[in-house]
Amino acid sequence: MHPMNTLANKALEKYVDDHTSLQDEVLRKLERETYLKVTQAHMVSGHLQGQLLTILARSMNAKRILEIGTFTGYSGICLARGLSEGGKLYTLEVNEELEEMIRKYFEEAKLSDKLDLRFGNALDILPEIDDTLDLVFIDADKGNYDKYFELVIDKVRTGGLIIADNVIWKGKVYDENANDKKTQVIRDFNKKVQDDPRVENVFLPIRDGLLIACKK
Repeated sequence: MHPMNTLANKALEKYVDDHTSLQDEVLRKLERETYLKVTQAHMVSGHLQGQLLTILARSMNAKRILEIGTFTGYSGICLARGLSEGGKLYTLEVNEELEEMIRKYFEEAKLSDKLDLRFGNALDILPEIDDTLDLVFIDADKGNYDKYFELVIDKVRTGGLIIADNVIWKGKVYDENANDKKTQVIRDFNKKVQDDPRVENVFLPIRDGLLIACKK
């Protein structure tokens, strides 16, 4: 069972949402259009997680952010809003059919000048990004989380963050009866980060789980 499926947690989710800075009209429209037009719309980051990403990026005075998995652009807009003056967001997406929606909402958010949108296999694109990164947000195919982590960690500055989404995996990671391949991949990734001497980390039960690793 997903941790947000109980009545008590639904009430908590609403209370938390009500006490988080309001979602603006651009993000409301983007979220609405995603649910109307895009399959697997539940993958959109949403209000609480998006606001956290903005605050983390802003608090770091981030100049270079990398996002693996753009989807329709919600989390990318939130990350880009936290960039300092002259900052850049590299964001990688495999589905080129989403380009029009992504660019439209970055334009509405007045963030097009910060956007470096690239389409293709992230494993092929990541070696081409020769920049020092302040923050990396991983929210793509779960089977490659380990590879993504290894490809970006040397690009991240000391004190920079690597954030991985969906690490609760609908509650399956702590369900002893869930032994499917994808669940085990996420468990293995979570343990890898926990044991990695290159980072210190915190696991947050926000939405489907965020694992935040700070590079030492």
